[in-house]
Amino acid sequence: MFARPWLLLLLALPLLHLFWVWQRRGRRTVLPFDAGGVRGSGRIVRGLLGVGESLPALLLAVAVLLLALPQELAAPKQKRALTNIQFVVDISGSMEAKFGKGNRYDAAMAAINQFLDYRKGDSFGLTFFGNNYLHWVPLTSDPSAFRCSLPFMSPTNNIPGFGGTEIGKAVLGCRELLTSRTEGDRMMILVTDGWSSDLSAGADLEIAKKLKRDGITLFAVSIQEEDARGEIVNMARLTGGEVFNPDDTKALEECFQRIDQMTKAKVEQGTAEMVDWFVPFAIAGLAVLGLWLLVQLGWRYTPW
Repeated sequence: MFARPWLLLLLALPLLHLFWVWQRRGRRTVLPFDAGGVRGSGRIVRGLLGVGESLPALLLAVAVLLLALPQELAAPKQKRALTNIQFVVDISGSMEAKFGKGNRYDAAMAAINQFLDYRKGDSFGLTFFGNNYLHWVPLTSDPSAFRCSLPFMSPTNNIPGFGGTEIGKAVLGCRELLTSRTEGDRMMILVTDGWSSDLSAGADLEIAKKLKRDGITLFAVSIQEEDARGEIVNMARLTGGEVFNPDDTKALEECFQRIDQMTKAKVEQGTAEMVDWFVPFAIAGLAVLGLWLLVQLGWRYTPW
């Protein structure tokens, strides 16, 4: 197939040239020599010369075909479906509590950085929260900003306005970010070691309804000695997610591995598309051009 089929009408020009080359008469200069013998007709020589003179027409035909943009139907490609993942990380004072070799915050950020390697091709965002929330890394498929953010928002810095815990406010703030993305699935991963009053009096159910309506799945990782409170469990499970209660760094890493397994990336089957198909025509054109250049070295008609 050709993207510009109307240009194929120009093939009439090389055809007319070929017709002229093979149908014309003459091209001979007769030199009278006394006692000259009668020679053969030289049909083989004339045929070879005709082939040589036909090469420019063939080269023009190849050029016309290339200008007409030849195309072929490519095989359908598989595309990894995108997932928008927003991390909501608690940086209240209690996240300074010892956990493994460091504190809870350090262990959580290390596990998140490891999780990024499982989900290549997805988009990630990072929000820190306490009494307020701060969108630190916008949704992006380049996770390098995550790996550089660990020391800046550590709870050991005692950042003003982040000493407490308001989970509901932070989750709703991240909901606005995820709903702004029209492409791909939506997921939120909450990492906290506490509970907040803004989830009481049925607020947890209202938030869960909003998340579910917007197609956002919430997973919660509760880093504390006790199991997560029922409000956090309600928010996660009503959206199709789950709550994890790791008691050491290894269990924390396994939590993110389970989240990855529970939300395996989908593969979308793409449709076949038309792509340019220049290679065979380019090879043919180069071959004709090379042969024509060789012919010009001596295999051409001369009248003497």
